[in-house]
Amino acid sequence: MKGITERLAEFASSLEFEDLPSDVVLGAKRALLDTIGVMLAGVHEEGSDIVFEYARSLAASPEATVVGSGLRTSAAYAALSNGAFGHALDFDDVNGSMRGHPSVPLAPAVLAIAEKLGLSGQAVLTAFAGGFEVECKLGRALGPSSYRRGWHATSVLGSLGAAAACANLLGLGSERTRHALGIAASMASGSRQNFGTMTKPLHAGLAARAGVESALLAAGGFTADPEIVEAPLGFGALFSPADDFRPEGLGDFGEPWDIVTPGISVKKYPCCYMTHRALDATLKASGARPVAGDEVSQIIVRVPEGSTSALIHHRPQTGLEGKFSLEYCVAAAVLDGAVRFRSFEDEAVRRPEAQELLRRVEVVYAPREERGPQPAAVTVRLRDGSELSGEVFVEHGSAADPLSWEELEAKYRDCASRILRQEQVQASYEMISRLESLRRVEDLMMALAVSD
Repeated sequence: MKGITERLAEFASSLEFEDLPSDVVLGAKRALLDTIGVMLAGVHEEGSDIVFEYARSLAASPEATVVGSGLRTSAAYAALSNGAFGHALDFDDVNGSMRGHPSVPLAPAVLAIAEKLGLSGQAVLTAFAGGFEVECKLGRALGPSSYRRGWHATSVLGSLGAAAACANLLGLGSERTRHALGIAASMASGSRQNFGTMTKPLHAGLAARAGVESALLAAGGFTADPEIVEAPLGFGALFSPADDFRPEGLGDFGEPWDIVTPGISVKKYPCCYMTHRALDATLKASGARPVAGDEVSQIIVRVPEGSTSALIHHRPQTGLEGKFSLEYCVAAAVLDGAVRFRSFEDEAVRRPEAQELLRRVEVVYAPREERGPQPAAVTVRLRDGSELSGEVFVEHGSAADPLSWEELEAKYRDCASRILRQEQVQASYEMISRLESLRRVEDLMMALAVSD
């Protein structure tokens, strides 16, 4: 009977574009459009600037493009930079099987290797879809205890997904792909204690770099344990510390494809996804109109038990901390009638009216039910005795209520316009939307570059 690592490697290495159903191709294009957009939007964040300067300081071969810049560097360090950019705003997609962000470790790695090798859009879509499936099926097998213990699934699972995707692009075959997965397992890491700091987005870059380097090393003949996932001291045992690793949870690849079912949830707000249902409820309550803080006596937020585990900052003082604070996000939505990029500037989080109002936010946890979605309900109590109330069962943008292509395009244009000229925004959008017809990924990456 084949082991898990062998099954993963055979699937990833043998996948071809013709194997992808049309809904998988569409799902991959949607994910890449969204991820490339948020990569561009995150280019000039403070942490991104530091990562960029680090990459620029290296005397590396000009193999791949760092988006939003004129820098070409090694595939590994382009992946590191673009991955960090893509997670800098916490505006990238999420997936329930993975319990994390599937696209942001994958896209930078795949684009870097494809540019290095002169590959096509079809090659990118194939590798991306395969890496996505590896991440998410492994996430199902890993179970919830890994995340509860503090491991960041985006970087832990993303390292192996990116390695599998890059191995496909390199044409490694099953045996060497197993070694690439083994190498990536020793690179996988990421502590959730770093949520709300620059290191959280760095996790995505580290996973993307790990995928590139693992595959390139394996291509050169570097070896690792060929049964790394299921071995007694391997990936499953390490990252499921409560013996929660369930190999049977892996299921069969493509039955269903995780990129379609359960699918991807795309963010409307540039903050932790665990805030989004409550934010939809808050804006529904207020009619998306600003409410002065001194008019509010209390805000009660009722959410399902266990739905805020990533929201570890209750009295945030920085924009990064604010992204992981339910209290601040709700207070900002009430005060501003919206949640935007500027909501997470340090000055916005520290403004006295926000700091005062977030202390009047009370979070109440409802017992989790076994079936069906549970709502987030928000009640804004005003000092004149009136109340504003909103309840949302499914947030717009989720896999259950996805953004339309037109809404996704609007998000891409909004993000990309922060750094690209309008003609570049249009050209890059058109190339991504017809990615299966693009002969050279290098053309897309040129459209995402900005002269220094």
